[in-house]
Amino acid sequence: MQYKVKDWIKAAGIRAIKTVAQAAIATIGTSAVMGEVNWLMVGSSALLAGILSLLTSVAGLPELDKTE
Repeated sequence: MQYKVKDWIKAAGIRAIKTVAQAAIATIGTSAVMGEVNWLMVGSSALLAGILSLLTSVAGLPELDKTE
């Protein structure tokens, strides 16, 4: 399974952006229930989710497997 670097970066980037948004929304929702949104916590958890998404994408991206 050889991917073009440009295609991998695009697919992994899209997946990471979606993951960051989901993590931010979940953290904001949880913080709001607890009383106050801690924006540092929202940012750090969203950033960590994005990094983990990119590292997970190294193992493979199903989006690219469908195009072959």
